[in-house]
This record gives sequence, structure tokens and C-alpha cells, in this order.
Amino acid sequence: MEYKMYIGGGFAEAGDKRVIGVINPADESVVREAPYGGRDDAARAVAAAAGAFVDWREKTAHQRARHLYKTAELIRSRVSDMARTLTMEVGKTLAESKGEILGAAAQFEWYAEEVKRRQGEWVPAGSADRRLITLRMPLGVAGAIAPWNFPVLLLARKAAPALAAGCTVVGRPASQTPLCTMELWNCIHEAGFPAGVANLVTGPPGEIADEFIKNPAVKKISFTGSVAVGKELMAKAAATMKKLSLELGGHAPFIVCDDVSVEEAAEKAVAGKFRNMGQVCISPTRFYVPERMKDEFAALAAKKAAALKIGNGLDPDTDVGPLHDRLRVAAMEALVQDIADKGGKILCGGKRPAGKKYEKGCWFEPTVATGVTREMLIMREEPFGPILPVIGYRDLDEAVREANDTPFGLAAYVLTHDLSRAFKLGEALEAGIIGVNDVSPAAAQVPFGGMKESGMGREGGAEGIDAYTEKKYLSIVV
Repeated sequence: MEYKMYIGGGFAEAGDKRVIGVINPADESVVREAPYGGRDDAARAVAAAAGAFVDWREKTAHQRARHLYKTAELIRSRVSDMARTLTMEVGKTLAESKGEILGAAAQFEWYAEEVKRRQGEWVPAGSADRRLITLRMPLGVAGAIAPWNFPVLLLARKAAPALAAGCTVVGRPASQTPLCTMELWNCIHEAGFPAGVANLVTGPPGEIADEFIKNPAVKKISFTGSVAVGKELMAKAAATMKKLSLELGGHAPFIVCDDVSVEEAAEKAVAGKFRNMGQVCISPTRFYVPERMKDEFAALAAKKAAALKIGNGLDPDTDVGPLHDRLRVAAMEALVQDIADKGGKILCGGKRPAGKKYEKGCWFEPTVATGVTREMLIMREEPFGPILPVIGYRDLDEAVREANDTPFGLAAYVLTHDLSRAFKLGEALEAGIIGVNDVSPAAAQVPFGGMKESGMGREGGAEGIDAYTEKKYLSIVV
């Protein structure tokens, strides 16, 4: 296995030989060192991608699909080893890591199939001597920037449709989590993609992004990350009208309807909230519960959260792992303190777990809070961590108003067994992804993206491949 960058069909060290230590958040040990490149490496990768573009574009959909199918097959054959690496990098449990790796394989498989279904149109003309045709043409070189929380899945969600469409790719993983992404690129290498078609570089995010923005060979950038960075990329891309897909932050409401039992509501709330310790862009973050159910729900959710086993994700008995780094721990402590200072109550968690096994590592207990008000930071800022705040509501109109009262609009959740309510709430909530009785709604075959300040464009589904194409219209006089 090569733990290196991948440029022009070969594995490579950083141009200046820099390396970075990858830290295991469970014990803060160094998993291993990886190359840490920079702008010059990104420029070399873009040049390789640009040089490979024309030949790759000319491949048939079926030819491109064969490489994507093979990549999916290789990923699945290595799921256990890749999941172990991912757990050591991110901290999530082995079960969650395996789910992410298989999700990445599904992206390559889906787009191997979808590329054979994407087609233009024969448009009826107004005269007998004209033929009107639309074509979908690949954009060119695509820059793909992924964060640390789902490093393999999110780069696969960008690279697979781009490659299927006929674009060439330069991927940039987060500096904290390059290893499993490098394992993914080993699969891509062995799948036989032509040299220069799929490249991977590491390095400072600002340097790499700036190269993507300013290099005229890069025609499209797909970025997953914070709203602030997304806005910065958008402002810089305006100078050249560079195409962007932005999947940014979220602050997902979770509305419990009164036809759902407290037991079911608490079970699904805890399952959704503490996946990857809340470090998920679509994690539910504000839990709206009918007033008459609020206290019972909060108590039961706290009981279930407190029962989760905290430990190293490599332990198969672990329910929740560590946070990714000490910055996340400090952020959770600040949110808990703010809740307490403003009159809220912590029912469980709210601190680092006690005991010698938790002295090293980035640990924080799953937390449930009540008495939460709109003035608290956790209601205004994306928490990105394991805090479940409970808010009572009097009627569904109030719940929807409160749920929509945010600049974010990535995901929202509804628990109900009333079909009419499901449709009405699904239509009323201002978010790009709505999970009704489903706390894990993402899939390769459906569009993923947000409204308002949560981004622009969609990844996944048919929309995901269309984002890497330009529609061209031909008018032919015969």
C-alpha cells in the first residue's frame, strides 16, 4: 500500500519532501506520517489532469464505466483494512467506518451505471430542414476538496461522477485524514485509469484551493466544508466565473410529532445525534418535541445517551468514539457552559469522561440538555458535536417557524406516522434533504445538498454527474 500523493499516474512524495503526522484522536498517537505537499504539487497535478483530459473525454461511457466498476470492486475487497485506517484517523467506530467505505464503493458503482444513462435530447424543430440536438459535454479538470469527518465518502462522491462524466480530477483530502484517502487512490490506480486522469495532492488548504481557483485549467471546484470558507471560494471564483459546487454547514431541526411514541422518538434521536459523535454535516442539532412529551422524551434520551459505551473505535463493543481533536472538545465545553450560564440544564454528559483510559485522547460524553432557548449559542451556531438540545413546542406551525429560523438549510428531520403530516412538513421545511423517520437519508442515487447558506449545487444521483457537464446545443440545417 502506497501512502503518497498521486500525480500523473504515479505515487509521489511532496516536492519539498515535507511530511505530516496523522494523529489518532483516541490516544493522540501518530498513526503514521504522510507527504504534505503544497501549491507546486497541486500545479503539477492540474497540469497532468489537463494533459489527460482530451483522451479521457473521448472514451466511451462504457469504457469509463469499466474503470469505475473495478474501483468499486477493489474498495469492497479491502473494506476491513480501509475501515481500520479510517477509524484510527477520524475516531469513528469500525461499524461506521465500514459503512463509509461501502458508501464510497457505492458512489463508483452508481456512476459507472449512471454515465450510460446520461444523454442529450433530440428537440423537435420548427422546420423540416433543421435538426436540434443537445449534448452533455464534460467540463474539464475538476478540483475536489473534502473535509476530515467523511474523508473517503466525500472525495468519492466528487471524484466518481466527475470521472464518469469525462472530467479529470485533482483531489485534496483534509490534512488530518489523508491515509484512507490514499488507500482509495491505490484502488483507483489498480483499476487502471489512464495516467493523469485521477490525481491526489495534500497540503495547506489555502494553498491548494488558491491554485484551483487561479489555475485556468481547472474548470470546476467541488468543496465540502464551512460556510465561511465556501463564501470565500465563491467570492474568489467570481473573477473567472469558475463553476462551483458547495456543500456547507448545517443546523438540522428534528421535529417529533405527537403520534410517535416517546420510546421511538428517543431511540431515533439518539441514533441520529451521536453518529460519528455528531460530527456530521447533516446531524440533527435542534430537537423540537411537543410540550406534553418534552420532559419524558428528554429523560429517556438522556438515559439512552448515558448508556452508550465510549471507547476506542477499534473496539467492536464501542458505541461512540472520541471527538476528532481537542478543538472540538473545547467547542463542546464552551457550548455546555453557555447553556448552563443561560439557565439550561444538562441531564447527562457535558464533560470529558472520568478514568485513566480517557486521560489521553479527545473524549467527550454524549450530552442531553433541556431548558434550551433561542439565545443560546447552540441554537445559532452549528455545534458539530455530541450535544442533543431539547426544545418544546405548542403546535406544528410553531415548530416549523422555529425550525426554519436559521441561515442554514442542509437537512431536516421529521418523526411521524401520519402520511399527510409527512408531506406537509417535508414541503414546509427549508432544507435540501428531509428525513422522515430516517436519520441517515444519504445515498448514492439521490441528490445531496443544501438551501440558503448551506451551499449550492447537488452531489449524488443524476444531478451529481450533471454538475460536471455543460449542456451544448447543436442546430443543424440538413
